[in-house]
Amino acid sequence: PPLLFATMGDFESVGKAFVEHYYKTFDAPGGRAQLGSLYQETSMLTWEGQKMQGAANIVQKLTSLPFQSCTHHVSTMDCQPSGQTGGIIVSVTGQLLVEGEQHPLKFSQVFQLMPAGGNFFVLNDIFRLNYA
Repeated sequence: PPLLFATMGDFESVGKAFVEHYYKTFDAPGGRAQLGSLYQETSMLTWEGQKMQGAANIVQKLTSLPFQSCTHHVSTMDCQPSGQTGGIIVSVTGQLLVEGEQHPLKFSQVFQLMPAGGNFFVLNDIFRLNYA
């Protein structure tokens, strides 16, 4: 049978650790280029409505964003177990401050994490800026 989470806390701790790692890496100098290891060829990113598939295409998109550095401040993070194979849905809202800008932008991002080889990878990643 598929391995199911033993306690409600397992998926929460995995989600929290992932979110901390993802944004810390994203915000570090040159960090976006290092995010490829979190994705696989089946992974899909939707960035402001634009879809791309595969780790290389996703990293190309993230590294081509029109700013050198930014800082994410996570306001909320919600996790749920997903499916029979131990997946995790992670929903994040927060503020994104781009270098050189005065006002942070509100954002939301949803990740679908899937187990693979004792670790997790991002199968789905949906990012949106939230304009008031």
